[in-house]
Amino acid sequence: MMGKTLTRMDLSEAVFSEVGLSRNESAELVESVLKHLSDALVAGENVKISSFGTFSVRNKNARIGRNPKTGEEVPILPRRVLTFRPSHLMKERVAAGNRR
Repeated sequence: MMGKTLTRMDLSEAVFSEVGLSRNESAELVESVLKHLSDALVAGENVKISSFGTFSVRNKNARIGRNPKTGEEVPILPRRVLTFRPSHLMKERVAAGNRR
């Protein structure tokens, strides 16, 4: 299942087409929104977009992993990971797209 990837340029073109801002203003708007989202996540805040989903940062503890090739145990350091939980509406839209 190879699909097209939506890029920043695609988002700014959509803003340009639908909102009527100039191409430069559209690109700046998209960059500003993405910066606000990422800054909030770096600060440990949740980002909830209605009808889309919630982005959050989770802390994962240190653990022992295993190299699948060699079987050697390897320590995995504690880290922060980004998670996304889609809204029910988004889940339904995606599922409806599967029935084409």
